[in-house]
Amino acid sequence: MTRDGLPVGETAAQLGLTVRTLHHWDEIGLARPAARSAAGYRLYTDADLERLRRIVVYRELGLDLEAIRAVLDEPGDDVSAQLRVQRAQLAQRIDQLRELDDDLGRMIEAQKHGVLLSPDEQRAVFGPDWNTDWPAEARDAHGSSPQWQQAAERSASRGAEDWAAVTSTLAGVEAELGAAMAAGIRPEEATAAALVERHREALSAFYPVSRQMHVHLGHMYVADERFTAHYDRVRPGLATWLCEAIEASARAHGIDPDTAEWA
Repeated sequence: MTRDGLPVGETAAQLGLTVRTLHHWDEIGLARPAARSAAGYRLYTDADLERLRRIVVYRELGLDLEAIRAVLDEPGDDVSAQLRVQRAQLAQRIDQLRELDDDLGRMIEAQKHGVLLSPDEQRAVFGPDWNTDWPAEARDAHGSSPQWQQAAERSASRGAEDWAAVTSTLAGVEAELGAAMAAGIRPEEATAAALVERHREALSAFYPVSRQMHVHLGHMYVADERFTAHYDRVRPGLATWLCEAIEASARAHGIDPDTAEWA
């Protein structure tokens, strides 16, 4: 150190701070240098450096600048009080970080597995015909798609009861679709169109389903024997009827089912 003190640049370097930080602390009266050079530049004495080191310690502990000012400038009993407050705030933050860590862990697992239920829970929620390999197949086929990411984000916050509610809603709509078909409602009728819209909304519990995407799903219901079997168990021929109803609804909204894109 020089006889009168260290200049601001050397002080900042010694403490791992920036010159701008020291200027700010000077301006707010938190750490003002005790001396000035003949040219008017800041000079930090040994006492100034000791105060700055204490400021750095308390800042690393998470105290804000006003709390640090109180710790340094008020009687000793107030220091303990300030530190107890800071410790309580830190404990709260630790709890929040643990919750965040748990949430991130579930998100990672959901991105990997799709459904965060055990095989037995999956069969209990989705029914005895559910194949527990299907989520893995879907991940392999669509794991890089936005829809998989969206579905995983939703899955991360769902337990068995949440999935049961989603499944119950979709099953209720499917039953109404079967009843409409049995009642002789044609796919192009308004009643069918309303049910198609409710079906799309129920599917959107997994990921947002646009009308164009719904067309593609309708085609899959008749092209994939597993989906055909599912809908035809509700009502024989329902897969084809639903596909036709989805196409009719798409046309009513200006969408050509033959050229609809997955978007």
